[in-house]
Amino acid sequence: MSFPTTVATAPERAPLMSRPRATPRRLQNILKFTTLVLMVAGIGLPINDAFLYFLLLIAATTLAVGRMTTHPKSWALAGIVVVAAIAVKFAADGPRIEEGHNIFLPGGANNALVTGLPNDVYREMAAELHAMSPAAGRCRTSAAQCWERGPRPRQVYAFSFDGIYDRPAFSRRVMGIDFSDPVWQRLGFINEVEYNWYTGDGDIDRGRRQRGPDAIMHPWRILMPHFVVYRFPAAYLGSQLCWKGNVMWEDTDGTFALTKHTEKTCRPIETRDIGKQIFGLAISPQAPLAMTLQPTTAILLTQLVHPISAAVVVVLLLFLLVNWQPRRLIIPLTFIGLSLLVMVASDASLIGGTRPFDGGDDGLVFDGWSRIMVQQLLAGDVMRALEGVEPVFYFTPGSRYLRAIEHLIFGETYFGYVSLLLLLPFLVLCLFRRFLGPRAALSLSLIFVALPIGVLFGSTYYLYVKHAAHGYGDSAAAILFVAATIGLIGRSPHGPSLNFVPGFGTGLLFALAVFVRPNLAIGTAVLLGGAGLLLLWQRQTWRLAGLCLGFLPVFGMTLHNWYYGDVIALFSSPASLAAATKMPPSAYLSALEELFRLEFAGADLARGALQVRRMLIGPAEFTAMIPVHAAALAIVIRVSLSRIYEVWLRLVAAATLGLYSPALFFLYSVRYQIVAWLLTLVVFTVWMRNEGVPWLDRHIPGLFARIKHQSAVAWLTRRLDGFARAAGWSALLR
Repeated sequence: MSFPTTVATAPERAPLMSRPRATPRRLQNILKFTTLVLMVAGIGLPINDAFLYFLLLIAATTLAVGRMTTHPKSWALAGIVVVAAIAVKFAADGPRIEEGHNIFLPGGANNALVTGLPNDVYREMAAELHAMSPAAGRCRTSAAQCWERGPRPRQVYAFSFDGIYDRPAFSRRVMGIDFSDPVWQRLGFINEVEYNWYTGDGDIDRGRRQRGPDAIMHPWRILMPHFVVYRFPAAYLGSQLCWKGNVMWEDTDGTFALTKHTEKTCRPIETRDIGKQIFGLAISPQAPLAMTLQPTTAILLTQLVHPISAAVVVVLLLFLLVNWQPRRLIIPLTFIGLSLLVMVASDASLIGGTRPFDGGDDGLVFDGWSRIMVQQLLAGDVMRALEGVEPVFYFTPGSRYLRAIEHLIFGETYFGYVSLLLLLPFLVLCLFRRFLGPRAALSLSLIFVALPIGVLFGSTYYLYVKHAAHGYGDSAAAILFVAATIGLIGRSPHGPSLNFVPGFGTGLLFALAVFVRPNLAIGTAVLLGGAGLLLLWQRQTWRLAGLCLGFLPVFGMTLHNWYYGDVIALFSSPASLAAATKMPPSAYLSALEELFRLEFAGADLARGALQVRRMLIGPAEFTAMIPVHAAALAIVIRVSLSRIYEVWLRLVAAATLGLYSPALFFLYSVRYQIVAWLLTLVVFTVWMRNEGVPWLDRHIPGLFARIKHQSAVAWLTRRLDGFARAAGWSALLR
């Protein structure tokens, strides 16, 4: 997307060969996307390193605020730069260390570890686990999810998304070793769906949330017993391997010697270690494992080739192809910086780590299924991969596919979801700016991102980060829905584009949002239905055709259920729909009968009151906010019915009511309606400007004039104006 700007007053940074020609926005967007693809090609997949990701993030932000050149010589040089970077990567790519890792669970049927691991290593880990977890204390509850009753590893070394482009001998191939926390070691097996243990169902848990100051960068403690193994090539002779914990070194005769150290100990990689296996054991939480490789100078220089070449190719592409002003990056980078701070405060593992999702939770299921789907795809079984594990979707179909795509691009990280989260503040800015003007939009967007006061009303950035950190698809669906809404209503008071391509993109975004969270279907139907009637009345057939064709893929869910499960189901299984219906319409009719008969203790009346209360309590789950939320919904109804508001705002208000409606009938969770609360805030602020403030001024004359001249308000206004002026957004001050 392009950020709103004004005409520059400072000299622009022009490309090497020429200044950009005047080109239409559509061509500019195509050129920007092409440049981003070239950057990814120069960096290489997967992008699982924090430095490379943030390098690409800054480059993408620069592309968004700049304009592209169309000069052929510039693009020819850019192609040469990318080809050279790829050649350097293959020619100078240093020797890599084979790494394997997996959970350790002894015994059981079809356990690949029993025969696949060296006997000395297996016996040592089994003895340590039996000492930590005596058989008499296992599975203290009768739950079937206890690890003792669950499956055992079916392969010696776990699959890793980091190794899908590298053909590793074990799990993946690495150039360095440096970990003291398994979260940052990115051990993907912790989220394999087979290990779906509920907390407290046995003596071994999946993980535990940490507390205290150290928990900021180490938010999770992984409690699953596991091991890691390394095999060094000859180029690593002379390097030092340092460790703390239990490590087993393979000797020349194939036996393994155990070394236990509670303090950091180092040992050089010698000739006898080349090609041998070195196991690190992390069985007991009381004996944590930490390992670091101190490479030789030659290896260190080789390790620097990839990040340096990636930085060079990104900088050269920006220099060759993009015309941009540094000051126009101020507001985007401010939003990005604030967003990242919220992510770190909520769960730092989002930024390059791999956290253990909660047992029995959606996040673990979606991520675990994506692992199965990618392995099926790599095995050439495309149709089974597209099946998505379930022949008939039971719930939230799209999250598993988004996860699979994310891991194909970003490896064993959550950078794909992070990218969506970083886009949200700009979408909120566009949404507010569409109806309220630029200054109010900037103020409200900064409050939305930086201050958690919106948690009371269910509209704050922290909530989206919180649900994303749990692996839920609700935040992703909400972001897609907001982006589609902006495409439908337009980014300016002049309304949306009437062309086919923008209409197609808008329809496709709505389809993706419903694919991820089908509970958004009613709000989507209101928006698309209302827009369709308006376009028919205005005879805008091209835009209407684009919306219809773009939204058509949403019926891929129906096709999937028919093809794989021989069931005609629109979105998901009828059985799942029935199980989720806690208060059907017939129950509301019974509740009304009980109310008319003054049976205030009636069962259906109590169920209905509880269902409405759950809807009105909001994401903060504060009972005291119920009257506030009820008043906000009344305002949304008022705006949807009033002709004093423009048709697009009324349509958004009607869609907001549609988004709330499933909460009256189905199983409720605070995360299901987060986008509805955001749209409620937008509608409320417009109503407040048009009707609320004038009403208060009539009844309390001079109230807002006094507030405006308060020293704190005046100070904040000056700072906001100065911020906007420094960023070149002079239009915000008008």
